[in-house]
Amino acid sequence: MVVALAPAHGVGSRGDLPLPFAALVIGAVAALLISFVAIGTLWREPRLRDTDGLLLPPPVAAVLDSGWPRVGARVLAAVLTVWTVAALVLGPDSARNPVPHVVYVWLWVGLAFASMLLGPVWRVINPLRALHSGLLRLARVSPDLAALPYRWGLWPAAVGLGTFTWVELVAEENTSLSFLQLLVAGFVAVSLLGAAVFGRVWFDRADPFEAWSRLLGLLSPLGRRADGRWVLRTPLHGVNSLRGQRGLVPTVAVMLGGTAYDGFSANLSWATFVQTSPVPSSLLKTATMLGFFGLVALTLWVASLVSVRLAGEAVRESFTFVSDIAPSLLPIAGGYVVAHYWSLWVYQGQYAWRLLTDPLGTGADLLGTAELTPNDALIQPTLVATIQAVSIVVGHLLGVLAAHERAVTVLDRRAAVIGQVPLMVVMVIYTLGGLTILFAP
Repeated sequence: MVVALAPAHGVGSRGDLPLPFAALVIGAVAALLISFVAIGTLWREPRLRDTDGLLLPPPVAAVLDSGWPRVGARVLAAVLTVWTVAALVLGPDSARNPVPHVVYVWLWVGLAFASMLLGPVWRVINPLRALHSGLLRLARVSPDLAALPYRWGLWPAAVGLGTFTWVELVAEENTSLSFLQLLVAGFVAVSLLGAAVFGRVWFDRADPFEAWSRLLGLLSPLGRRADGRWVLRTPLHGVNSLRGQRGLVPTVAVMLGGTAYDGFSANLSWATFVQTSPVPSSLLKTATMLGFFGLVALTLWVASLVSVRLAGEAVRESFTFVSDIAPSLLPIAGGYVVAHYWSLWVYQGQYAWRLLTDPLGTGADLLGTAELTPNDALIQPTLVATIQAVSIVVGHLLGVLAAHERAVTVLDRRAAVIGQVPLMVVMVIYTLGGLTILFAP
C-alpha cells in the first residue's frame, strides 16, 4: 500500500473480529489439520480433470466467444492509458494527480481482483502488447519476429514483480510525478526492448503484470474445459492446470512474500523500530522485504526436501517437486491479496474517479465525478476483519487441497500422504503468520 494515498488497508484490529483472536486461530489451524486428515483418507487418487466444470448457458458462451468483450475491453484500456499518460506528462505534481491511484490501486490491486474473477485479463488489455503488435504491422513484419530465443522462464517476471513491490512499499517519493514518469518510461522501454529481442513470448513469460494476472487468474471460476467449452469450475482446477516451470518458485515467493511484508510493515511496532533504528529506513525495509521473499521460497523448498526424503526419493528430486508444488501457494497468495487490499480497493478505487475527472489539474469535471464521495459501506471494521480472516483461512484450505492433488498425482498414495506432512506444517505456519500480521495490535 502507498501510505501517501490512503490509511492502512487493514481497517480495524483484533477487537473488531466477530470471534476472539485466539478462537479464530485455533479454529483455522483445526480446519487445516482436519482437512489434511480427511483428504488423506478419502482423496486417494487425482480427482481434478480437465473435463470437469458446469457448462455456461449457450448465449453466455456465445458472447464470450464472439470477441466483442475483448474488443470493448481493449478500447477501454486504450482510452484509460491515453488519459493516464496525459495526466502523467501534463498533470500537476500534487495529490490531485490521478496517476498514483491508477498505478498503485487500479493497475496493481484492481488487476488482481479482476483476474481472480474473470481470468488473465491483462493478456487481453495489455496496452504494450497492443503497441508492439501495432508497430510490427506498420513495419510489415511477422508478429512472431524474434532476434533471440527466450530461455529464462518466469525469472524476469519475478524480478519485475519484486521491483514493483519495492517501489510500492519502500521507495520514497513514490507518488511524485517525476518518480512516476521515470518508472513508467523505464518499464515501457524494457518491455518494448524485450519484445523486440525475444518476440511476443516476452509478454507471455517475462512481463510482471501478465504473470501477476495470469497466476491469480488461475483462481477464476471461469475457464475452458478440454473440449474448449466455457465452464464454471473451482479454483483448484485452474491451479492444477499449472505445471512446474523455470522461475515459478521465485515468482510465487514474491507474490506471497510481498503481500505478507505489506501487512507486516503496517504494524506499529515495526514502524517504531524503523524510525528509531540507526540503519537507514530504506535499507532496513528493503532487506526485510527481501527476507520475506526468501523466507517463502526457503520454507517451500525445505518442506519439499523433507517431503521427497519421506517419500523415499533422492534429494535431487526436491528441486522438481518444489516447482510442482509451488502452484498450491497461489490460493494462499490470492487470499492474502483479498485480505490486505480489500479496503484499499473498495475505497481508493472509488476515489480515483474523483481525480480522473480532472487529469490536467485545471479544475475540469470531464467525467462528472468531481464531487464523488466514496461509499464506505463495505469497509466497516467488523466486515473488513471478517473478510480478512475468511479469505486467509479459505485460501489456506484451498492450498492444502491443491497440494494434496498435486502430491497424489506425482507420488504414490502412501508416499503422497506422508510427504505432505512437511507441507502441512508450512501451511499452518503461514496461517498463523498471516492472521498474526493482520490482527496483531
